[in-house]
Amino acid sequence: MSSMNFDFQAILFFIVLSLGLIWLVGHFYNKKDHSIIELSGALFPILLVVFIIRSFVFEPFRIPSGSMMPTLVKGDFILVKKYAYDLRLPVTNRSFWNTNELKRGDVVVFDYPCDTSIKYIKRLIGLPGDEISYKNKQIKINGDLLANKFQYVYKNTKQYGAHVYEESIGKNTHLALLTPSRRGKEGVFEVPEGHYFFMGDNRDNSKDGRYDCPGYVPRNHIVGKATTIWFNWDFSSLPEWNRIGKSID
Repeated sequence: MSSMNFDFQAILFFIVLSLGLIWLVGHFYNKKDHSIIELSGALFPILLVVFIIRSFVFEPFRIPSGSMMPTLVKGDFILVKKYAYDLRLPVTNRSFWNTNELKRGDVVVFDYPCDTSIKYIKRLIGLPGDEISYKNKQIKINGDLLANKFQYVYKNTKQYGAHVYEESIGKNTHLALLTPSRRGKEGVFEVPEGHYFFMGDNRDNSKDGRYDCPGYVPRNHIVGKATTIWFNWDFSSLPEWNRIGKSID
């Protein structure tokens, strides 16, 4: 989702660490009245709370493309639940506690396997050991056809002629975008152990598990589960206020 070439979480960690050390040194040498010490003491607890929330609870992201339409559109600002599947150490990103297993149908943020500084967001279709088939715009999971039902023609000027379908994966129901005039990449995909297979909801306009990159995504690349749209603004137009507060299914 993001092509930033720096690690904001690591930068925030070192800022918090620096402020904490300055504040401690000031107290040790009884320099609490110094302006730098006072500023560090004021900022340290605030940024520490921000760092803890971003590391273990929720992290905000912005959607930069239309590969997850109609579920998510370009300009959506979302919250990702960091503890949905794992608790990870800040900066190193090493998991120290698995909290839950991933479920088919979840909308998941993960590190792009070919460049881990980039975050991707897709829908989980295949679990370890699954065989996924995608042909004629239909998905089969271990030979079972994924039920879908036409809903309406998508009224979006950026993708004329696309059709919205309702899909069901287990207890999860979501919308997917299929464009009759386009042909998405097809094939049969066998998910290795310890890996997951993801697809974008905008099936004919998504670089996902069907391609060599990202391909199959290992568990240690999973960042968290997308839960809520907290704002929307594409910068080229006014915000879509009706999207604010929508849960991500």
